[in-house]
Amino acid sequence: MHVGANELSMQLWRERELLEMLLFKLEEQELLLLAGRTRWMQHATREIETVLERLREASMSRVVEADGVAGEWGAPEGSGIRELIAKAPTDAWRGVFSDHLRAMTQLTGEIASMRDSNSQQLRAVLRATQETLASLGDDAGEYTTRGDRATSDSARIVDTRI
Repeated sequence: MHVGANELSMQLWRERELLEMLLFKLEEQELLLLAGRTRWMQHATREIETVLERLREASMSRVVEADGVAGEWGAPEGSGIRELIAKAPTDAWRGVFSDHLRAMTQLTGEIASMRDSNSQQLRAVLRATQETLASLGDDAGEYTTRGDRATSDSARIVDTRI
Protein backbone atom coordinates (compact mmCIF):
# COMPACT_ATOMS: atom_id res chain seq x y z
CA MET A 1 0.00 0.00 0.00
CA HIS A 2 1.30 3.44 -0.91
CA VAL A 3 -0.44 5.88 1.41
CA GLY A 4 2.02 8.68 0.60
CA ALA A 5 1.47 8.20 -3.12
CA ASN A 6 -2.31 8.42 -2.63
CA GLU A 7 -1.91 11.67 -0.68
CA LEU A 8 0.46 13.08 -3.32
CA SER A 9 -1.97 12.17 -6.07
CA MET A 10 -4.80 13.92 -4.20
CA GLN A 11 -2.58 16.96 -3.72
CA LEU A 12 -1.83 17.02 -7.44
CA TRP A 13 -5.58 16.87 -8.17
CA ARG A 14 -6.08 19.92 -5.91
CA GLU A 15 -3.32 21.75 -7.76
CA ARG A 16 -4.84 20.84 -11.11
CA GLU A 17 -8.19 22.23 -9.97
CA LEU A 18 -6.49 25.44 -8.87
CA LEU A 19 -4.69 25.70 -12.22
CA GLU A 20 -8.03 25.29 -13.98
CA MET A 21 -9.52 27.97 -11.72
CA LEU A 22 -6.61 30.28 -12.56
CA LEU A 23 -7.15 29.70 -16.27
CA PHE A 24 -10.86 30.44 -15.79
CA LYS A 25 -10.09 33.68 -13.93
CA LEU A 26 -7.66 34.73 -16.67
CA GLU A 27 -10.34 34.04 -19.28
CA GLU A 28 -12.78 36.17 -17.26
CA GLN A 29 -10.20 38.94 -17.24
CA GLU A 30 -9.78 38.58 -21.00
CA LEU A 31 -13.54 38.84 -21.54
CA LEU A 32 -13.68 41.99 -19.43
CA LEU A 33 -10.86 43.48 -21.47
CA LEU A 34 -12.45 42.55 -24.79
CA ALA A 35 -15.78 44.00 -23.68
CA GLY A 36 -14.09 47.19 -22.50
CA ARG A 37 -15.36 46.60 -18.95
CA THR A 38 -12.18 47.76 -17.23
CA ARG A 39 -14.27 49.02 -14.31
CA TRP A 40 -14.25 45.45 -12.92
CA MET A 41 -10.58 44.79 -13.60
CA GLN A 42 -9.51 45.30 -9.98
CA HIS A 43 -11.94 42.57 -8.89
CA ALA A 44 -10.70 40.15 -11.55
CA THR A 45 -7.09 40.89 -10.59
CA ARG A 46 -7.83 40.31 -6.90
CA GLU A 47 -9.47 36.96 -7.69
CA ILE A 48 -6.44 35.94 -9.76
CA GLU A 49 -4.15 36.89 -6.88
CA THR A 50 -6.26 34.82 -4.48
CA VAL A 51 -5.98 31.74 -6.71
CA LEU A 52 -2.22 32.32 -7.07
CA GLU A 53 -1.85 32.43 -3.29
CA ARG A 54 -3.79 29.19 -2.94
CA LEU A 55 -1.55 27.66 -5.62
CA ARG A 56 1.58 28.68 -3.68
CA GLU A 57 0.19 27.01 -0.57
CA ALA A 58 -0.75 23.88 -2.51
CA SER A 59 2.71 23.77 -4.06
CA MET A 60 4.33 23.79 -0.62
CA SER A 61 2.05 20.95 0.48
CA ARG A 62 2.93 19.03 -2.67
CA VAL A 63 6.65 19.35 -1.92
CA VAL A 64 6.09 17.88 1.55
CA GLU A 65 4.03 14.99 0.14
CA ALA A 66 6.57 14.39 -2.65
CA ASP A 67 9.40 14.17 -0.11
CA GLY A 68 7.46 11.48 1.76
CA VAL A 69 6.91 9.49 -1.44
CA ALA A 70 10.56 9.96 -2.42
CA GLY A 71 11.56 8.40 0.90
CA GLU A 72 9.19 5.45 0.33
CA TRP A 73 10.38 4.88 -3.24
CA GLY A 74 14.11 5.41 -2.71
CA ALA A 75 14.27 8.69 -4.64
CA PRO A 76 16.40 11.60 -3.43
CA GLU A 77 14.77 14.18 -1.17
CA GLY A 78 13.47 17.12 -3.18
CA SER A 79 12.56 14.91 -6.14
CA GLY A 80 10.01 16.35 -8.52
CA ILE A 81 7.21 14.48 -10.22
CA ARG A 82 9.46 13.43 -13.13
CA GLU A 83 11.93 11.82 -10.75
CA LEU A 84 9.13 10.10 -8.88
CA ILE A 85 7.72 8.74 -12.12
CA ALA A 86 11.12 7.22 -12.86
CA LYS A 87 11.25 5.63 -9.36
CA ALA A 88 7.60 4.50 -9.22
CA PRO A 89 7.35 0.87 -8.07
CA THR A 90 4.47 0.01 -10.46
CA ASP A 91 3.25 0.95 -13.91
CA ALA A 92 -0.01 2.11 -12.33
CA TRP A 93 1.77 4.80 -10.28
CA ARG A 94 3.92 5.78 -13.26
CA GLY A 95 0.69 6.22 -15.22
CA VAL A 96 -1.07 8.21 -12.49
CA PHE A 97 1.80 10.63 -12.00
CA SER A 98 2.49 10.88 -15.76
CA ASP A 99 -1.16 11.89 -16.28
CA HIS A 100 -0.87 14.54 -13.57
CA LEU A 101 2.35 15.87 -15.07
CA ARG A 102 0.92 15.97 -18.60
CA ALA A 103 -2.26 17.76 -17.48
CA MET A 104 -0.40 20.27 -15.33
CA THR A 105 2.11 20.99 -18.09
CA GLN A 106 -0.73 21.63 -20.53
CA LEU A 107 -2.57 23.88 -18.08
CA THR A 108 0.53 25.92 -17.27
CA GLY A 109 1.14 26.41 -21.00
CA GLU A 110 -2.41 27.65 -21.49
CA ILE A 111 -2.10 29.90 -18.45
CA ALA A 112 1.16 31.41 -19.72
CA SER A 113 -0.40 32.10 -23.12
CA MET A 114 -3.51 33.68 -21.60
CA ARG A 115 -1.42 35.73 -19.16
CA ASP A 116 0.73 37.07 -22.01
CA SER A 117 -2.34 37.91 -24.10
CA ASN A 118 -4.02 39.69 -21.19
CA SER A 119 -0.83 41.62 -20.41
CA GLN A 120 -0.71 42.91 -23.99
CA GLN A 121 -4.36 43.92 -23.82
CA LEU A 122 -3.87 45.60 -20.44
CA ARG A 123 -0.95 47.59 -21.85
CA ALA A 124 -3.12 48.65 -24.79
CA VAL A 125 -5.91 49.73 -22.42
CA LEU A 126 -3.42 51.66 -20.30
CA ARG A 127 -1.96 53.36 -23.37
CA ALA A 128 -5.45 54.31 -24.64
CA THR A 129 -6.40 55.63 -21.19
CA GLN A 130 -3.22 57.70 -20.98
CA GLU A 131 -3.87 59.13 -24.46
CA THR A 132 -7.44 59.98 -23.51
CA LEU A 133 -6.34 61.66 -20.29
CA ALA A 134 -3.67 63.61 -22.16
CA SER A 135 -6.23 64.84 -24.68
CA LEU A 136 -8.49 66.04 -21.86
CA GLY A 137 -5.81 68.53 -20.94
CA ASP A 138 -6.21 70.25 -24.32
CA ASP A 139 -8.33 73.38 -24.27
CA ALA A 140 -11.59 72.48 -25.93
CA GLY A 141 -12.49 76.14 -26.11
CA GLU A 142 -15.20 78.22 -24.53
CA TYR A 143 -17.94 80.17 -26.25
CA THR A 144 -19.65 83.46 -25.63
CA THR A 145 -23.41 83.90 -25.33
CA ARG A 146 -23.41 84.95 -29.03
CA GLY A 147 -21.82 81.61 -30.02
CA ASP A 148 -18.40 83.09 -30.78
CA ARG A 149 -15.30 81.32 -29.53
CA ALA A 150 -13.84 83.04 -26.49
CA THR A 151 -10.10 83.17 -26.95
CA SER A 152 -8.91 85.04 -23.92
CA ASP A 153 -7.72 83.26 -20.79
CA SER A 154 -9.30 85.89 -18.56
CA ALA A 155 -11.72 84.98 -15.82
CA ARG A 156 -15.28 84.47 -16.90
CA ILE A 157 -18.56 85.24 -15.23
CA VAL A 158 -21.46 82.94 -15.83
CA ASP A 159 -24.54 84.79 -17.02
CA THR A 160 -27.45 83.16 -15.17
CA ARG A 161 -30.04 85.22 -17.11
CA ILE A 162 -29.62 83.13 -20.29
